[in-house]
Amino acid sequence: MQFDFPGALAVPEGRYLAREGDGERVLVVETVGAPAPPRRRRRRPRESQATERGSLPLTRVTAIRAQEPFESEADASDWLGEATAAEDSIDAMVAAGIGLLNRALHAQAVASADPLGFELRAEDATTVRIGHGSGKEVAAGRFAAAREIDVRAGSSPRRRRDEELRPQERVAAVLGGRERLDACETLILRARADLDAGRRREAALQLRVGVEAMLVELAGALTDPDHKRDMAELEARRREAGEAANAALRGELDLEQERQVVELTELCERVLRRRRVLRG
Repeated sequence: MQFDFPGALAVPEGRYLAREGDGERVLVVETVGAPAPPRRRRRRPRESQATERGSLPLTRVTAIRAQEPFESEADASDWLGEATAAEDSIDAMVAAGIGLLNRALHAQAVASADPLGFELRAEDATTVRIGHGSGKEVAAGRFAAAREIDVRAGSSPRRRRDEELRPQERVAAVLGGRERLDACETLILRARADLDAGRRREAALQLRVGVEAMLVELAGALTDPDHKRDMAELEARRREAGEAANAALRGELDLEQERQVVELTELCERVLRRRRVLRG
């Protein structure tokens, strides 16, 4: 998988070996078209016009499967055809590639103590490719053969949900002081990000506080019977969130606790989604 992102990323250029279970992958980060560094180190303001356009570097990220090489060029070609033939296989490969990059971005943020570190979506890339090549080629960000993927095509359930919630209108309301963001919204978003990235312990810890905040902030928020039913279920299961968080402090969660964290996160997301939709 290869992604081209506009601008520079927090992860420095280089090649990174990632071990995942019994497999290995390599992440290659390369900056393409970066402007030359300034000659002077001292920052000196200069005259500028809003119409001026500066050069923008491009960061090329390649996620490489490092084990089980193909036996021949024909095998690689067949694999590429099969991998790009169905949306499910494409989505799985894109998710794996962007997941590896986000692991690196998360590690970079923690290692550099950067509280504003962020992760990326495949939709943030200007170009996405699936391809194959020799070890030397892919390590340099090149392919023997590749196909460009349009990750924005179609309408995924998450994209339809985003459109339904009309985030732009809410942004305007928040900035205009007509509405505020609840703490539980931020906490549940963080729990979801940790879950999607495979950080189960962190998700459990975020979820515990998120559930407690939601039970206070959204109590009586809607007269809708489904809202009342979900809030009652959340109240009844708040102990599960606490026990999962306590287990996370001691070590890894067991399978039952992981299932509970996933279910409770989805329940919280449903509560938030319903409130936003019904509020209009």
